Amino acid sequence: MSVADFIFKSEEKRKFLINLLWKANSAIMSIYDRYDFGVTYKNDDSPLTKADLAANKILIDGLSLFSPQLPVVSEEDKDSLKVPEKNDTFWLIDPLDGTKEFIKRNNEFTCNLALIEKNKVTYGFVGIPAKGLVYEGGYGFGSRKHYSDANYESIKCTNQKEVLRVVASKSHLNQETIDFIKNLGKETELIQAGSSLKFIKVAEGNADLYPRMAPTCEWDTAAAHAIVEGAGGNVSDHNGKSLVYGKKNILNPFFVVKGFS
Repeated sequence: MSVADFIFKSEEKRKFLINLLWKANSAIMSIYDRYDFGVTYKNDDSPLTKADLAANKILIDGLSLFSPQLPVVSEEDKDSLKVPEKNDTFWLIDPLDGTKEFIKRNNEFTCNLALIEKNKVTYGFVGIPAKGLVYEGGYGFGSRKHYSDANYESIKCTNQKEVLRVVASKSHLNQETIDFIKNLGKETELIQAGSSLKFIKVAEGNADLYPRMAPTCEWDTAAAHAIVEGAGGNVSDHNGKSLVYGKKNILNPFFVVKGFS
């Protein structure tokens, strides 16, 4: 039995993790409503805010109680990048995906938690703090959208339509992506979104395709990748292979998210 089977077939265990995302959502929004985000910059010039750190602490502390035997890889902990060298099962978190969107105050940022087993993502949670939502799902488990502790609904990808709804990044609409869309050979409608919300649009059936022709890291994609698969879609590289997690190089290849087969 996989760790995902053990955890997510228990309603009590799933609720614990969903509540952890609610807590992280609340912490992020409490800082979002302030004047000072406490913005600093990492060595790679990417921004870091008080919200990144607050959500990171909530997730790390909660997971240490929930599953002390499973290590955590976090974007905010450089040393944790060594975890996959000795562990084939671990949590992968991005406490605030879309920090630039957070700083711009455009509401398009997420909080991501994923379970990685033997180089595959088996389950994921995505919180959308500004909308008060939490999504969860994984291949073979289905995917759900939570409005509150007791109020949720199942979500599913939709079949390809005559007009292909293509979702692309607000911050990374580069020439490779533009060329990919042009070469689809179909009439397209462009939908723009930030952070892992692009995956969620496909998982909910609000978009058909998300091509990513720009760099991403494993923590950017894992949680929402699982939710897309739970909703009946797929995420694959240019060779049609699923993304691999726990690599020595944390960068993903270019990939395409599809809501249809």
